[in-house]
Amino acid sequence: VIDDSTCVPLGENKDYINASYIKIVNSGEYYYIATQGPLPTTTNDFWQIVLENNSNVIVIITREVEGGVIKCHHYWPVSMKKPLELKNCHIFLENYQILQYFIIRVFQVVKKSTGASHFVKHLQFTKWPDHGTPASAEGFIKYVRHVRKSHLTGPIIVHRSADVGRTGVFLCVDVVSCAIEKNFSFNIMNIVGQMREQRYGMIQKEQYILCYKIVLQVLQKLLTLK
Repeated sequence: VIDDSTCVPLGENKDYINASYIKIVNSGEYYYIATQGPLPTTTNDFWQIVLENNSNVIVIITREVEGGVIKCHHYWPVSMKKPLELKNCHIFLENYQILQYFIIRVFQVVKKSTGASHFVKHLQFTKWPDHGTPASAEGFIKYVRHVRKSHLTGPIIVHRSADVGRTGVFLCVDVVSCAIEKNFSFNIMNIVGQMREQRYGMIQKEQYILCYKIVLQVLQKLLTLK
């Protein structure tokens, strides 16, 4: 049974959009918004979610195109010279950095109504083949840690394309790696159970196994990094 109270409301009318609040409790509380990748018709809504929730980090776990198939609409500005113009805001690309496993972009979102600025870090993991696991456990750990280090305000917004499998894996690895760093215990079944109560289909059977595989790789890697 999914709790309707996890749906993310939008604007004064509290319109429903395909996004859910997810809170995971594990010796502390972790807050996320899990959503589908923005479509051309929902790009404005997506950025409204970012602003209304004061989120400063967006996690995108896909390339725009994988295996010749468009996985994600380009909902951000491509050039530092030309902002993306939306109904309620302008989005400026301030700077970007292309690393081995992920791309870091910094956006300035300016609300048209007030002129207020909001800075957002956009972190795109680029080395996860369409079928399979992240190309490098170490690369994925670095990515997850960079996201956590970058987080300042609001829930962390996480999406891939339409499915929520990789999103669930990211949330699980984030909570587990925080637990490991703080020497807290964790239970993957419990973490996944919490997610599934809050968003339908968060982790299917093969992704559940994938969570264990990645966490095992994470643990082995962390032991060698200590």
